[in-house]
Amino acid sequence: MSAPLTLTTHAAIVQIPAATWDRLGDGNPFTSHRFLSALESSRSVGTGSGWQPLHLTVERDGQIVGAAPLYAKSHSQGEYIFDHAWAQAYARAGGRYYPKLQCAVPFTPATGTRLLSPDPGVRQALLAGMTQIAERGGASGVHVTFCTEAEAELGEGAGFLPRVTQQFHWLNRGYGSYDDFLAALSSRKRKALRKERQRAQEFGGRIVHLTGDDLKPHHWDAFWAFYQDTGGRKWGTPYLTRAFFDIAQDQLRDDMALVLAKRDGAWVAGALNFIGADALYGRYWGCTEHHPFLHFELCYYQAIDIAIKLGLSTVEAGAQGEHKLARGYLPQATWSLHWMRDEGFMRAVEDYLVQERAAVDEEIDILTDYGPFKRVEVEEQE
Repeated sequence: MSAPLTLTTHAAIVQIPAATWDRLGDGNPFTSHRFLSALESSRSVGTGSGWQPLHLTVERDGQIVGAAPLYAKSHSQGEYIFDHAWAQAYARAGGRYYPKLQCAVPFTPATGTRLLSPDPGVRQALLAGMTQIAERGGASGVHVTFCTEAEAELGEGAGFLPRVTQQFHWLNRGYGSYDDFLAALSSRKRKALRKERQRAQEFGGRIVHLTGDDLKPHHWDAFWAFYQDTGGRKWGTPYLTRAFFDIAQDQLRDDMALVLAKRDGAWVAGALNFIGADALYGRYWGCTEHHPFLHFELCYYQAIDIAIKLGLSTVEAGAQGEHKLARGYLPQATWSLHWMRDEGFMRAVEDYLVQERAAVDEEIDILTDYGPFKRVEVEEQE
């Protein structure tokens, strides 16, 4: 008979040894102890942010054998799996949607393992522990966002509702160069992308890639201006604090690939990527000068160049954006799990998700057909 499991919540990631946490993870940069710690140390999450850390661990015989990044939420911002309509409907019915529990990486719409343990039984215990915390603490429910498909299947078996949404990802089909990728496109699309890249690179400056020790503190002074511009327009107030980038320079520079454009001696635009074990994650973009197609060049084409150079299989270009389709980024399913304490409300959400799933599946099929790749004619065999 195996030893019993014990659940513990932690109000700060530093309460959990970094080596222990990272040993349980899968190498994803966003669920690393150093990344989550940078969010907390920089006060990007915590008091006043609406993201209150409540990280969960599972112990057996005094040893941590499972963990999950968990937060108590007082709003639905910075999640990218949209449940605002659920919150409004529940409020109209007399319910209180907040607080809720969110098993996620704040501000980061990137797929990765959320239930950190190689043991399926421990992963199930983490899910069960989240529902227990919600019931005892009065949270309306639990939401595990941008989890893996395998976790979605596990969660469905544990009584959670799976949800499918979609993003646009670039897939490396063994390309040795950007020209190899272009060769896989239809002639018309190939010409259009070549012309677009040429126009972008005529902005009158140069583009550099920086990672590891090539990154210097002054690069973040420039990028902060870009990030503030984009964050201010998109969200009103940027999610990350300036201190986050100082900590990132110290603790995360090997995880990052910063693409910067320089003109007339000044940095004018930039895109920040994170490097995973087999994927490049495009996260933030901004500029102080506007030049035709420079956004696409820095965010999408340069990311493809980096992924090919590093031998990575995927570029995840973040949330939304059907303009990515014409540039070789195809729709891919993304997964989340949802559990509500109110059984009637959970049944209503389940009905909604069944209809949404059919629409998302159809949209993925339609958008894929509109992709820029050559069509392969398949002859029927008698």
